[in-house]
Amino acid sequence: MYEPVFTADVSYDTNSIEPAQPPKSPIKPHLLHQQLPLIYVFRLVAELGSFQAAAHRLALPRSSVSKKIAALEDFCAERLFARHTRALKLTDAGVALLSATDGLSQLLAQTENWLVGQQRSLSGRVKLSCSTLLAAEYLMPRVIELRRLYPQISLELDFRDELVDLLDEGVDIAIRVGKLPDSSLVAKRVGLKRFGWYASPGYLKQRGVPAAPESLSEHDCIVYRNRHLCMDLWRFSGPDGRISEHRVSAAILSSDSRSLLELALADQGIIMADRLLARRYLATGQLVSLFDDWQHPETQPVHLVCLGRNSRSRAAETLWERLAEWLQADLA
Repeated sequence: MYEPVFTADVSYDTNSIEPAQPPKSPIKPHLLHQQLPLIYVFRLVAELGSFQAAAHRLALPRSSVSKKIAALEDFCAERLFARHTRALKLTDAGVALLSATDGLSQLLAQTENWLVGQQRSLSGRVKLSCSTLLAAEYLMPRVIELRRLYPQISLELDFRDELVDLLDEGVDIAIRVGKLPDSSLVAKRVGLKRFGWYASPGYLKQRGVPAAPESLSEHDCIVYRNRHLCMDLWRFSGPDGRISEHRVSAAILSSDSRSLLELALADQGIIMADRLLARRYLATGQLVSLFDDWQHPETQPVHLVCLGRNSRSRAAETLWERLAEWLQADLA
């Protein structure tokens, strides 16, 4: 039988060495999982050959290691180490337990390898949510960039023009525009939504360029309306700071934000839209900005929203930081 003998770091009076003790308590297998930390300490003492060396490795007082071994012996109702004045030796029960728990070292090594792998490469699934218009005109190009940067992260996209319950729908990150209701959600403000007025070159060629907001009565306007609001009251802050309001007569009403943009691109009229979403069409010349001496007096906050930092995976945390960086730059 293998009986490792170790140099002891203990100092005992040989006259006070305790005799073998009877079992202190019956074995409780249903509590075995609670003994895993103690078994780890036991294996470390056996490997290093002394309580002091194990205590140093664990950054614990030697007395704490001794108490943990005593607690494990009490649970097993067996002496695991024979304490002598000059040596620390495994008992037969200790040798048997060391052999029986060989798999623990392998399990810990596999767990360590997994953790290292997780730290080196990001993986997992992240679900993103926002409105259809914001998705089509802004987020989709960013999704392509995210896939290039983080190919091991799987993306699930949920685009719809309604308020999504993040918990019920399993959403990791949402982009929300407007004032947020009081809730337990965690939000990061990334910028402000600003409105502008736009039309296509084709429409302006047919109908002329309105010189001032008062001219809107002579033009076709495309207006957003749903069952809760109608955005036909257009407000302007002039060069002198005065605010004027003009209720436009809508040539087309739509509850689909995306269709407003498509109709404007198809020469159907003037729209009031988010500057961020109109930007790329201005760059390509497909839309023209109107009333450049006027501004919309109102803005709406834009937030990234999630259930909470503790609920985010490393993959979700990484995409959160990347999206925040992009949005803050774009909405500045």
